[in-house]
Amino acid sequence: MAKFSTSRQKAALRKYARHLKYLMVVASTVVIVFTLPKQVKFSYEIEKGRIWNQKDLVSPYNFAILKTSEEIERDKKIALANITPVYQLNSGLAAQQIAGFKADLEIKWRGANIPDNKKKKYITTGVALLNSVYNRGILNLNPKYMQNEQGYTITVLDKNIGTERNTSDLFTREKALQYCDATLSAQPDLDKAFLLDLLQIRIQNNISYNHKLTSKLENDAMSDLSISNGMVQKGEVIVTKGSVVNDDIYQKLQSYKKAFEDNARIKGDPKLVLTGQFVLVGIAVVLLMVFLYLFRRDIYDDNRLVGLILLVITVMLFTLSMAIRFQLPNLYYIPYCIVPIIIRILFDTRLALNIHMLVVLIAGFFVPNSFEFAYFEITAGMVSIYSIKYLARRDQFLTSALIIIISYFMAFLGISLIKEGTLVDLDWVGFVPFVVSVLLTLLAYPLIYLFEKIFSITTDITLIELTNTNAPLLRKMASTAPGTFQHSLQVANLAENAIYAIGGNALLVRAGALYHDIGKMDNPLFFIENQTSMFNPHDKLTYEESAQVIIRHVSRGIEMAHKANIPNIVIDFIRTHHGNTRVDYFYQSFLKNFPEKIVDENTFRYPGPIPFSKETGVLMLADSIEAASRALKQPDEVSIGNLVDRIVKYKLDQNQLNDSDITLKDLETIKTIFKRMLMSIYHVRIDY
Repeated sequence: MAKFSTSRQKAALRKYARHLKYLMVVASTVVIVFTLPKQVKFSYEIEKGRIWNQKDLVSPYNFAILKTSEEIERDKKIALANITPVYQLNSGLAAQQIAGFKADLEIKWRGANIPDNKKKKYITTGVALLNSVYNRGILNLNPKYMQNEQGYTITVLDKNIGTERNTSDLFTREKALQYCDATLSAQPDLDKAFLLDLLQIRIQNNISYNHKLTSKLENDAMSDLSISNGMVQKGEVIVTKGSVVNDDIYQKLQSYKKAFEDNARIKGDPKLVLTGQFVLVGIAVVLLMVFLYLFRRDIYDDNRLVGLILLVITVMLFTLSMAIRFQLPNLYYIPYCIVPIIIRILFDTRLALNIHMLVVLIAGFFVPNSFEFAYFEITAGMVSIYSIKYLARRDQFLTSALIIIISYFMAFLGISLIKEGTLVDLDWVGFVPFVVSVLLTLLAYPLIYLFEKIFSITTDITLIELTNTNAPLLRKMASTAPGTFQHSLQVANLAENAIYAIGGNALLVRAGALYHDIGKMDNPLFFIENQTSMFNPHDKLTYEESAQVIIRHVSRGIEMAHKANIPNIVIDFIRTHHGNTRVDYFYQSFLKNFPEKIVDENTFRYPGPIPFSKETGVLMLADSIEAASRALKQPDEVSIGNLVDRIVKYKLDQNQLNDSDITLKDLETIKTIFKRMLMSIYHVRIDY
């Protein structure tokens, strides 16, 4: 009953896991669809300078031919140039300043014995000068308008009555003071310095710029500007088949596109647009899931990995949607190549290419010049994937970025030449967004690290770090178990070369080989490669105890690896490198010395499991062959060849390679490589 209950629970968990997968797919589709722009898609791609290969395009309704942005800017400049700036006259300022001037004189003369006729002359001269400059007008020039010798016309308001004046006929404060200085210089009987000191305080601007009224005039002029330049009547041919899309036709087509989208927003059903987007995005996502089910079942069955893939796709398309919504100047600023790079490093090449194609296909419905966009991004995505097919160094990211920039440049140059037909007028500034996009693609490196930690994925970057012999565990093994460390290096070289030849993850094999024997650090002297004297600690143990010490290095290695946060995919090499084989040296010794005793074979057998991938299978063979080769007394081509053949046959006979997906053809290749590489190994080693 309990077993039946447990089975039901497991079945329920599997069902729940499937439901969770479907929920993630639906949620991802919903997020993508609801963030995408909801405008109706225009049916035609418009490119200036290309031949119109469609049928004759006839206008289904009247629409205005919109002016280009350059024409609109030109009209704005002309309209603004015709606006007369408005200034306000402060008519009461002159009287106030004259009264102040007289008061200043009284204060200066208080207590002084100055003749009345002299006082009168100072007052008369000063008042005359102030009246003269204020009657002409003292202007505070607005730097927005360029002043020249001829000046420019302004409207001066006085009690809501406007009068046109030229700025060259008006004083500025500096020119007013110069005028007073020149006038007083002609009257030597007056103290010019004394009088100028009083006048400069009282000469202020009485004509000031009226920003509010001028802005209103400018805004009215802008609102009156026409943004169209003629009309296309219903039934009129916009462009005929075979015509070159010149500037005029291009502007008509752009105007038709705008009219089409405006008309669709008014008359179109938003629900149908939403339905169409659901269908398109749904098809793409379902195709991805079908691909995973058929070709990457390991990923399909892992909701964690499916969730990561859907997250990357959703975030990229969400970024595109936000860029369109907030009108990013150029959509090529977005680092589309970051998606294939992340997926390639986290998973594989085929999946990266499939997902990149999915993202580009969906994005193509919402960006201008869809085919051009698709060509740019598909080629760049393929280049980014190919450039990091084998990731062995971190600087490959920079190399990949450079190669992507070159591919973008070649595509940009080719498309520009098709459009323009000349190198003279190419818009090189238009290539800047591609460069920015590639620089942003370098964000893939920290994102990959983040995804590794969150989703517990082991990438080639992590494997590169693990295979560094300065890694803590390897450094410790080199000092505490140097013989085992050298053995691990030899096994790594053998296994890496073999897996290169038959196809597999060479970095993973190397990492697994370097760590497969770390458990020997617990009792290094119990392993012959670490013994430096004639003393052998096995001499004091029974055969069963010796076998258990040898077998225990697997479980101790797993414990050490977990403690050091070594990824499970590497720990699998520790678990499987002996499979469930026997420790034959001690087993055969026991049978020889105690033939009358009943032996429990499991005492001498490793717990397993057997290798379950090409990589773990190759490591098992490399480990056994490298260890056995050290026991050869006279290693030569014949003895090494016989050794390799014998051990491979033994592993096959013991069914150790049944789950490793290694074919007989692969085995022949592996044996050839091992034989060639082992010719230089002559160390003696007891074959247990």
